[in-house]
Amino acid sequence: MPLREIMLTETFANLPATEQQRRRTLVQRIESEYLEMPGLKLTEAQAQRLWGLDADTCHTILVTLLQRSFLRRTATGMYVRAGASHSFRNATK
Repeated sequence: MPLREIMLTETFANLPATEQQRRRTLVQRIESEYLEMPGLKLTEAQAQRLWGLDADTCHTILVTLLQRSFLRRTATGMYVRAGASHSFRNATK
């Protein structure tokens, strides 16, 4: 399946307050998971299953983390922590 173009068409500001808070909490949780597990790499489908999210919510959260430069997307469609491969390589030397 070809990688889909990443476009953020929904912003948190357009959502009800309870949904904004839920998504902020999800962003923090997913950031924590990536920080606690160096080398974590997931496809969008894997992230959706791991965190029990619907496709749209998962996509929006991942795009948010890409825009914040917390995550980056590899050529194979994996979401990894930005700069993580460099840090991991240095830690294993």
